[in-house]
Amino acid sequence: MSGQTLIFVDCEGVDPKNQKMKEFGAVAWPSRQTFHGKDDSFHTARAFATWLRGFPGRPVFVSDNPAYDWQGINLMFLMRLGENPFGWSARRIGDYYAGLVGDWTRASDWKRLRRTPHDHNPVNDAMGNLEAWERMQRGER
Repeated sequence: MSGQTLIFVDCEGVDPKNQKMKEFGAVAWPSRQTFHGKDDSFHTARAFATWLRGFPGRPVFVSDNPAYDWQGINLMFLMRLGENPFGWSARRIGDYYAGLVGDWTRASDWKRLRRTPHDHNPVNDAMGNLEAWERMQRGER
């Protein structure tokens, strides 16, 4: 994975109908640098895009549930900046884990590998997801 930066993202309060997002958090791997977006304003979108440009290569969006999290980030970027630095794809941690253990029915079992409590603070939740992924890389299942 050299040349890539994985960005673990968690969104809270996405409301596509009203085109609003309460807040989001992101943690970069391998650096563990964090970003906390407290709204989906132009200022936040620009600051997040600038933060993402500080890492090598195209950032890879990783989430517990990209069907939810990616929507909020994509909507924010498209409405505020006209483009999404992540492109049009995302990676789901549960699918990765299910592939590792060879069993689709275990797609949520990875959550027990988190260390930072899942408390709906989006930075903490994104960090916990990164920690679980790192443990998977070390062979923990």
